[in-house]
Amino acid sequence: MDAPQDMETTVMELIIHAGEARSAAMQALQAARKHSWEEADASLLEATKAVREAHRIQTELIGADEGCGKIPVNLILVHAQDHLMNAMLCRELVEEIIYLHREVQELTKTRTQ
Repeated sequence: MDAPQDMETTVMELIIHAGEARSAAMQALQAARKHSWEEADASLLEATKAVREAHRIQTELIGADEGCGKIPVNLILVHAQDHLMNAMLCRELVEEIIYLHREVQELTKTRTQ
């Protein structure tokens, strides 16, 4: 990751994977609203995989920096970090909301029986 072009490509990959994670998490939430649990679980798994890949890239960048400022901090890198943080938070919150949707559905079933 010596050349600026390599750095730009790496940062763009981070943004892409973070965006995929957020989109998949939101798809999981939409599926849960329809009580499509298999689809929700599959989308949440897709979000988890995308977050892991984005986090792997972030870890690679941190390792390359070695805590010494070797990686120049620019607006696109900050933007990428922001995307990753939002994607991770979104996935975690969606997981909790899906759990609540399931719990409400179970309570509703119990009350109508």
